[in-house]
Amino acid sequence: MKKKKISNQDPNKKKKSKKKRIIWICIFLVCLCAAGFYIFKIFDWGQDNKKIDDLNKEIDEIVEMEEVPDSEEQEAVNPPESTNKSDDYWDYIKLPLLSVDFTELLKKNADTVAFLKVNGTTINYPVVQTTNNDYYLTHAFNKQNNGAGWIFLDYRNNINNLDDNTIIYGHGRLNTTMFGSLKNIVKNNWYENTDNYVLNLSTPEENTLWQVFSIYHIPTETYYLTSNFGTEESHQNFINTIVGRSIYDFKTSVNTSDKILTLSTCYNDSERVVLHAKLIKKQAR
Repeated sequence: MKKKKISNQDPNKKKKSKKKRIIWICIFLVCLCAAGFYIFKIFDWGQDNKKIDDLNKEIDEIVEMEEVPDSEEQEAVNPPESTNKSDDYWDYIKLPLLSVDFTELLKKNADTVAFLKVNGTTINYPVVQTTNNDYYLTHAFNKQNNGAGWIFLDYRNNINNLDDNTIIYGHGRLNTTMFGSLKNIVKNNWYENTDNYVLNLSTPEENTLWQVFSIYHIPTETYYLTSNFGTEESHQNFINTIVGRSIYDFKTSVNTSDKILTLSTCYNDSERVVLHAKLIKKQAR
């Protein structure tokens, strides 16, 4: 009669070993899925960037713009109360205005309301506006789905009848498209260059010049995105707050009679980088 072999292996050890294998297989599968997801996101991000680059080339080909030299027809806006002609304001209002032909841009997208150029950055884009602040977070100028979105005006603002604070948004893309290069404003090689202290905004109705007075990055909030103020006191408190936040002293006077332009984008996952400028010159078209 044959004797049965008796296993010396502990059944509990077998179960534990099996559990470990299952756990490692699960970990491997999770990592594999995560890697696949991130590879897809990187590929998708690259495709979005390529589409934006192609779209920018199309826009460059159709948009016509020119600099309009300073003239008596151009109106200085809210000059400083001080008669001190050494104020930078008096130098900046002599700079030319940017005038853009919107004919072809409006044919491509009827939501076009302006064209923005910011010195010292790659920001040189048509600005769009719709009935909410969500659509152009995920749609490009041609209204196709795109994670890069587009540069857009806050839906509450009226570009032809400026509010106390006019707000323009854009994604802070890593490849510097949209408002990606706006992050440069908090670097000393940007704010120490006085050529960067003005920006141009052209609309179908008028051409305007704006003087920068505050730059900073801050945890995500909505206070600086207030478009109008109920009282002069709250308006002045707003001005005091945003001037006080600036990482650089532009030595620029700002009061409640000034029209403010605010540019906002992501600085990182939890912060925003912000630029504020005041209207200093305009010319009707």
